[in-house]
Amino acid sequence: MNSDSDLQIAGDILEVTHLLQPAREHPATVAEFVGLARTIAADRAQWAHLVEYDATSRWYHRLRTGPGYEVWLLSWVPGQGSGTHDHGRSSGVLTVLEGELTERTERGERALGAGAQRVFAPGYVHDVVNDALEPAVSLHIYYPGLTEMPMHAAQCGLRATVPAAGDVVTA
Repeated sequence: MNSDSDLQIAGDILEVTHLLQPAREHPATVAEFVGLARTIAADRAQWAHLVEYDATSRWYHRLRTGPGYEVWLLSWVPGQGSGTHDHGRSSGVLTVLEGELTERTERGERALGAGAQRVFAPGYVHDVVNDALEPAVSLHIYYPGLTEMPMHAAQCGLRATVPAAGDVVTA
């Protein structure tokens, strides 16, 4: 039995460029959407100058669009929240860029600090709120683009329309 892995056999993967997949212009898989969110998060010059804070309502700005998807930038002052909602037929990636947000689902609460990501499928019900004392900024990618955001009444906690599907992907 050979115990060498393919990486050990090939050597440094970056030296073997024919094995690398070319980057897609537009993402097509969940992993590629997560990667797009991380790339945007890492490039503060792309988004930081656009952020505004509004004490009367959550501020948002559509940062970019691609074939079938949208990228949104949101700011949250302390105490602002989304309300309990889902995203209709859209899947999504939520990435916290600055500050801390709290996500509430029927499974409980989860604190999301800068760099944390959530991936969710259509029908995933949650509430996102800034429970911290400092403002927060988040990035949201929706595929297909967001066309509806049904609100849900919070009765005895959150109620989901489908089983919870959001697994944490952390940076």
